[in-house]
Amino acid sequence: MIKLELIALRKEVFDLVRKELVHISLLFLLVLFIFKIAFFKENLVVLLRTVLSLFWLFALPGYFVMLYWKEKLEFIERIVIGIALSAGVIGAFSYYLGMIGLNIKYHAALLPLAIIIIGLIAAINKKHKNQTEN
Repeated sequence: MIKLELIALRKEVFDLVRKELVHISLLFLLVLFIFKIAFFKENLVVLLRTVLSLFWLFALPGYFVMLYWKEKLEFIERIVIGIALSAGVIGAFSYYLGMIGLNIKYHAALLPLAIIIIGLIAAINKKHKNQTEN
């Protein structure tokens, strides 16, 4: 009985992840399409690299931080708030890391990765906390 519940729970989690991944992919394609219209003379590879870097710096860290509020907010609300939150946090932390002496070339790789990990840890801790309360 417990195995059937775990299998159903896993299927539910995978369905949710697949749905969210589809939303993020569609958002990525929409932004790429908008950039292609706005910068029509640019090569598609340059635009792809630009949109990918914007998603890495702002959209993905913001999305993972906002996973904590997954039950209270819809996807579009979480992604919009997350992008603004991520921009602010990365800007502030980048400034202070520069003041400490960390070279700026590492900021674009380390800060989003750190924010993604922190967001995942917070969401997992909240999930375990909710499961132990129930």
